[in-house]
Amino acid sequence: MNVTHGAPVSPTVAPEGPRRITLLALGALGIVYGDIGTSPLYALRECFTGEHGIPATHDNVLGVLSLIFWALFVIISVKYLLFVMRADNRGEGGILALMALVMQRPKGSREPRQGRPLLWMLGLFGAALLYGDGLITPAVSVLGAVEGLSVATPVFHSYIVPITLVILLALFLVQRHGTGGIGIVFGPFMCLWFVVLAGLGVKELVVNPAVLWALSPVHGVRFLLEHGSHGFLVLGAVFLVVTGGEALYADMGHFGYRPIRLAWFVLVLPALMLNYLGQGALLLRDPEAARNPFYLLAPSWALYPLVVLATGAAVIASQALISGAFSLTRQAMQLGYCPRMEVVHTSAEEMGQIYMPGLNLMLLVGVVLMVLGFRSSSALAGAYGIAVTATMGITTMLTYVVARERWNVSRAVAIPIAGLFLVVDLAFFGANVVKITEGGWFPLSLAAFIFTLMTTWKRGREILAGKLRVASMDLKDLLEGFKGEHAPLRVPGTAVFMTGNPEGSPPALLHNLKHNKVLHEQVVLLTILAEDVPHVPSEERVEVEHLEQGFVRMIARYGFMENPSIPDILKRGREEGLQFQLMSTSFFLGRETLIPAKKPGMAAWRESLFAWMSRNARSATSYFRIPPNRVVELGTQVEL
Repeated sequence: MNVTHGAPVSPTVAPEGPRRITLLALGALGIVYGDIGTSPLYALRECFTGEHGIPATHDNVLGVLSLIFWALFVIISVKYLLFVMRADNRGEGGILALMALVMQRPKGSREPRQGRPLLWMLGLFGAALLYGDGLITPAVSVLGAVEGLSVATPVFHSYIVPITLVILLALFLVQRHGTGGIGIVFGPFMCLWFVVLAGLGVKELVVNPAVLWALSPVHGVRFLLEHGSHGFLVLGAVFLVVTGGEALYADMGHFGYRPIRLAWFVLVLPALMLNYLGQGALLLRDPEAARNPFYLLAPSWALYPLVVLATGAAVIASQALISGAFSLTRQAMQLGYCPRMEVVHTSAEEMGQIYMPGLNLMLLVGVVLMVLGFRSSSALAGAYGIAVTATMGITTMLTYVVARERWNVSRAVAIPIAGLFLVVDLAFFGANVVKITEGGWFPLSLAAFIFTLMTTWKRGREILAGKLRVASMDLKDLLEGFKGEHAPLRVPGTAVFMTGNPEGSPPALLHNLKHNKVLHEQVVLLTILAEDVPHVPSEERVEVEHLEQGFVRMIARYGFMENPSIPDILKRGREEGLQFQLMSTSFFLGRETLIPAKKPGMAAWRESLFAWMSRNARSATSYFRIPPNRVVELGTQVEL
């Protein structure tokens, strides 16, 4: 799953000279390239031994290697590194950041964000697809690494699945401790991994350098023409070499595009191609090596150390995907597509390092079930790829919109470039469609389920906000009613009423007046808004407006990469002139009991689903870090 990961580096990357860029490039090796760096474990093998594999003849080997090289060049080197990474949302990348950028109102346009449903649905479905990828990657990577034991000796064959499960269980259990400590060694370890990849490939290339002819596109084209539909289906296995492509874009905010490009062109691409070419040279010499060409590249004495090294690389790739799932979910919460969940910050310095206990448990259960259900990396490869190909196609379409609206690129330039990338994306997607019956149904079904949850939550919150807005009272009218003999009894202290409507009066305020018939000396109406940008500048964080009769309107703004905090908001409110004592401040929250009703809105099953999601969402008290002994909750029933 390729999304923004909790990397052990600063989220703000500034060009500070060659040394700084080199260090960031080293860090990028451990986070950005973990997924794509473990593809040699199984990618070429699947081309010749998978469900749609072909015989490892001379021409077939050169043809497949040619397709691999040009897939890496067109999709990674050109599409992502030269074009897509330019579409940053204030320095941040990833499918949700791209969707938020597209949904922003174009300059000079009056079209609202909600007026572009197809675009946000595409972006949201692309994000949902990444969860399926996030489950498959740890399973297929660790299985592919541990399977090297069976190459060393058949005795280990029956222990591959148990060993894999133990490694994955340990990986998920250490998430609560954060990745800061182990993250320090990610970069150097992956650097060693890529050097070993290159060394294994060079060892065999020296024996058969003729395999270098595979770099010519002629062999790839000839392969597709000669094999027809069967050759087209092989593209489904070829695509496994670029499944980590989305991470290049998703992690841009952590490292910057220069270090990511430097790492790719200087080390990652050469190492990957040398290894693939080395595997190809081995197949030319011994076609029987197709059963596991990666491990058979190594001499017998190096098999066990190589299994350990490959397992470490697979764990790093899996860690990046797990951290990415945490970051993706936090973004979805901030953008209003996911209920509140517990978010634990595991680092005092790096805000990108977070841990989500509930999501971690769900991922662990999903990965374990996948390993037990598929039992081999070859079987999992059938489920792998279709989610990523669909996401890449969606990224291409959204980037085209950005090019037209943000970069002012003419159609004459944008359409041919985007069209070329889309043809490549659709070709790989078509080749992976046949995998649906082989396991590809799983990531698609999971994506459809998550997409349904996200859209239900978003729509339900919009309907609920509309109901509460109707039930609220215009603040100006309310303040007018407080004058004269109708003025309520004022009590000492400050009352903070949280409301999603920055204009009207919150229902909790009206309920408090109706039942308690008192009003605090100072009343703060607090609204927390989620912006379509990753980070909101500190000077724009809090806006304070002093109204009449002791009322204060406070609006706090947060980006989708940030977590709201009431203590932080109040601290900034003090800086803006808000006077209060925390021990004499009460926080009034509304708790709505949702009742599905036969009224226009959502289908009955979606209303019930939304009500269930609301009941299981994390409380506002803990999510916004409000002192629990200062909270008063006022309940109300709302018909959807």
